[in-house]
Amino acid sequence: MTTAPIEGPAATAIIDQKIATLDDWRGATLSRMRALIHEAVPDVVEEVKWMGTPVWSSDGIICTGETYKAVVKLTFLKGASLADPAALFNSSLDGNARRAIDIPEGSAVDGEAFKALVRAAAALNAQGGAKKRRAKPAG
Repeated sequence: MTTAPIEGPAATAIIDQKIATLDDWRGATLSRMRALIHEAVPDVVEEVKWMGTPVWSSDGIICTGETYKAVVKLTFLKGASLADPAALFNSSLDGNARRAIDIPEGSAVDGEAFKALVRAAAALNAQGGAKKRRAKPAG
């Protein structure tokens, strides 16, 4: 895999391939979470960064999808700034910015609560983008 970011149809194809090669519970889990991300933010941009890591963005990174032997990990880069009433975040809880959801085999994530987190992350990114645009000097 490359270290240069890839987005658009090429990224989608790489993520499809990654899921297909994970022919166990991890592929099924990553596929389900990807579908929920697309339901939550239909215009989400799929990217591949950091040597093949799936990334979902909207005005900035919403979350990454990593697969390990024991878990599928969804890391929200600004997760510490998000309300998590369903307590989905169960990893990376000590940092100032990131929060993650580790999904072990046989575990299920509440789809509606997950979509609410994804929408909140996208909204937070959009607010940051608006602030950046306003900060530019006129003319």
